[in-house]
Amino acid sequence: MSTPTIGLFLHNRTIATDPVAAAAVAELAEELGYDSLWAGEHVVVPSPRVAPSPMDPDEPILDPVVLLAHLAARTDRIRLGTGVIVLPQRHPLVLAKQLASLDVLCGGRLEVGIGAGYLEPELSAIGVAMDERGTRTDEYLAAMRALWEDEAPAFDGTHVRFAGVDAHPRPVQRPLPVVVGGHAPVALRRAARSAEGWYGFMLSPEDTAARVAGLREAAAGRGRDRPPHVSVTPNRRLDPATVAAYAEAGADRLVVALRPTADLDALRRALDANSPAALGARPRP
Repeated sequence: MSTPTIGLFLHNRTIATDPVAAAAVAELAEELGYDSLWAGEHVVVPSPRVAPSPMDPDEPILDPVVLLAHLAARTDRIRLGTGVIVLPQRHPLVLAKQLASLDVLCGGRLEVGIGAGYLEPELSAIGVAMDERGTRTDEYLAAMRALWEDEAPAFDGTHVRFAGVDAHPRPVQRPLPVVVGGHAPVALRRAARSAEGWYGFMLSPEDTAARVAGLREAAAGRGRDRPPHVSVTPNRRLDPATVAAYAEAGADRLVVALRPTADLDALRRALDANSPAALGARPRP
């Protein structure tokens, strides 16, 4: 059992649309030894709000690729993760270009977090049927990998087909690390089959242990020597004992979601209280 590193989830209700606040948070997180910054996504949300939407319709949320490009210019070492892009909502060739560009601009610090999505009004507004989101996710990821990694990129699927094209620059990282988000068994299998990591959101240590067991089983079924890297956003406040409990459950990284606040001084105090040094966690490599 190794001690987890500590990442930071960039809550849209904390940084809102303030580029100065976002940069200040990113710079301080890097200084304090956080290993990563994670930005979530919703392109649209239902109005009026209906379950299971996590946001009110007038609540601002920045596009994660755009936000991370801004933070790439204000940081040097901390990793940058999309946590997570709803992949079936995106055109895979356009997104592949955007993510490769971001990996180049940040000097190879990007982690591509993706998920199949769960919010039917959002998917429907973009033209994606709920019963297609899984197959689109698998195809789109394979198509993006082809553009990033193959000498002569081509793909022939149900939802995306291309040949005789290419895209440069390629990502700095080979492979560009992909992290699959989601708690369902299909998400665990997708991570074991196609990704370098898995991300679980708002989980307890007990929930984490159960998902990690499923992830390890899925990875063994794919003949993988090691399961994907495990990132978890805890559903509770952290202290050294709680960090140890998540480590025991199999978490490699804890992505802290701080209480939303627009008070930058309060946010700085919270960042310090949840830093690797304060929690007895492993500092950024």
